[in-house]
Amino acid sequence: MSDYTHIKVEIRGQVMRITLNRPEAMNALNVATHQDLSTAFDRYASDDSLRVAVITGAGKAFCAGSDLKEKTESGPRSQTFKGGYAGLIERFDLYKPVIAAVNGHALGGGLEIVMACDLAVAVSGVKFGFPEPRVGLVATGALHRLARHVPLKAAMDIALSSRTFSSERALEYGLINAIVSADQLESEVGRRVEEILAGAPLAVMGTKQMMLKGLGAGSIEAAFAGEYDLVEKAVTGADAREGPRAFAEKRKPNWRGV
Repeated sequence: MSDYTHIKVEIRGQVMRITLNRPEAMNALNVATHQDLSTAFDRYASDDSLRVAVITGAGKAFCAGSDLKEKTESGPRSQTFKGGYAGLIERFDLYKPVIAAVNGHALGGGLEIVMACDLAVAVSGVKFGFPEPRVGLVATGALHRLARHVPLKAAMDIALSSRTFSSERALEYGLINAIVSADQLESEVGRRVEEILAGAPLAVMGTKQMMLKGLGAGSIEAAFAGEYDLVEKAVTGADAREGPRAFAEKRKPNWRGV
């Protein structure tokens, strides 16, 4: 599609592939890129034919975070975008899966994007980290995610030291799901996409909704008592009858998304 300035968007069947496309700037995010991403994720969220999104970077980096050169030239920007940073970070009502294909370094906002994705596969040798304090900045919302992703002492070490860390350490922390060689990245991400697509659309979305809303409920009792509209739709819909029927007939289910 040609409606974007600094990203590429490809639709492959039920999958939207988003590629950050500023390789000369390590895919750093300027205002135009934020707008591109907000528009792309708006489409992903609203298009019922799309079931999985994959985000990656062009060139040797995944994303180096915010474009500091733009900040230097124009000063702080007050623009806000639907979904927040990168059009994704504050999109808390998106229950379709998003996968990060981490092809290169993911620093600052780049690591925040990885944490906002549901799954992440990274190439061996990639560096992660939050360098913001060393340029006088704060990683803001990313710190809330970091403190929920890894043990607090580890989160403090990552955030306060500004040190980078390896793919192996990211895997230990649970920030990514797998490490692969560069030539295996596409196949590994593709495998995970196919696993998701094998499930019923509403069941997949209901699963994500229940897990995320349940975590924010405050207690397991409150989580059990919560309301999950997508789960209700999934378990009472046509696909909930098609799944057992297909199993009994020893065939693949024909999901209708209802």
